[in-house]
Amino acid sequence: MIAIIDYGMGNLNSVAKALVHVAPDANVKIVSSALEIKSADRVVLPGQAAMPDTMRALRDSGLLEATIAAVKSKPMMGMCLGLQMLFDHSEEGDTPCLGVFRGQVVRFSNPHADEDGAPLKVPHMGWNPVAIPAAQKEHFLWNIVPENSAFYFANSYFCVPENEAGVAGTANYPNPFCVAYAQDNVFAVQFHPEK
Repeated sequence: MIAIIDYGMGNLNSVAKALVHVAPDANVKIVSSALEIKSADRVVLPGQAAMPDTMRALRDSGLLEATIAAVKSKPMMGMCLGLQMLFDHSEEGDTPCLGVFRGQVVRFSNPHADEDGAPLKVPHMGWNPVAIPAAQKEHFLWNIVPENSAFYFANSYFCVPENEAGVAGTANYPNPFCVAYAQDNVFAVQFHPEK
């Protein structure tokens, strides 16, 4: 079973439909109990909204410990805020996160301008190409994705991992920033692959 963790936040139905589309023979299930997370073969941690609200919702749902245990032991994919939640701390609301990986979540600087000096909006929204580092191109989640494929973004904050070897994708806004992170059993992305 592929369990999509439902802690009260996130675009769950779109994620479920996308997973059913790419894995039609899999049992894809939106779950809201620790037992269902524990019994899953694979786990998806979606997220959207503000980090303080998201972390509070995860704690209040009673799924915090089960989520951390799953992230440490099962094949896991994080999406959007589901990537940011994996790191130590977010500047958004000065929020402690799950602390699975060392690193910080920081806000795009303002004023923010492209190479021609034109202002870039925060939040960063829209389709952007993703560059895949050579060391990550053979990752099984990337190996059929063409270089510089465009993905949809909606974020004001981005991850700055301490372990740069785990950076599995970057996008420019205007400077390169981490949009995918792969370490051990985890692959997490800042963008919305369900789009």
